[in-house]
Amino acid sequence: MSSSTNKPSKVLVLGGSRGIGAAIVRRFAAQGAHVTFTYVNSRESAEKLAAQTGSKALHLDSADRTALISTIESLGAIDVLVANAGVLRTGNPLEISPVEIDYLFQVNINASYHAAVSAAKNMPDNGRIVLIGSTNADRIPMGNASAYAASKSALQGMVKGLARDFGERGITVNVVQPGPTDTDMNPANGPRKDFMHSFMAIKRHVKDEEVAAMVAWLASAEANMVTGAALTVDGGFAA
Repeated sequence: MSSSTNKPSKVLVLGGSRGIGAAIVRRFAAQGAHVTFTYVNSRESAEKLAAQTGSKALHLDSADRTALISTIESLGAIDVLVANAGVLRTGNPLEISPVEIDYLFQVNINASYHAAVSAAKNMPDNGRIVLIGSTNADRIPMGNASAYAASKSALQGMVKGLARDFGERGITVNVVQPGPTDTDMNPANGPRKDFMHSFMAIKRHVKDEEVAAMVAWLASAEANMVTGAALTVDGGFAA
């Protein structure tokens, strides 16, 4: 990424085989970028997306810190890192397994931090780091999601700190916070749509390409001075 172009040449998307991640892969590939993305379980979807977009799919569990860092190092200089890999675990905090909560934090917090730091080591000046958070960092109007909300709130502090750490090199670090988004995990016609829409100013699900558009803008030269920020795409869910 350079300040003179809107087309990053080398992009890594962690968690890119489905949903928002796949939309981000498609957006950057359509802009002419060389895109690599990771997946854990959705091999068929990953291979199909890679074939459609000319991108490269890598099997990687972001919770495996050693493998995560090694993979990023093997790619050399990355212009844009998008940390989209995430897990959702909900349930009564008095009953949910501590093992599940630890895994949630490993993927949603630890992996984002280690990926950002690892990528920054070889990233060219004026590079871009974008984390994918959630509007639930700002508002949780339901129970049984405290650990998830905590993991997404942590990203807000993370980007503020890393923005200062990497700012001298012109590297920006931001978090994009989607609201209810139309994916296979949360379809727009799902059973909880009316409940979710009741909190929104614009009463529909976000489209995955709308989130991808925000990520692409942050990666562009137009966003050179946007860093340490949480940008919410949620139809007013947290308003």
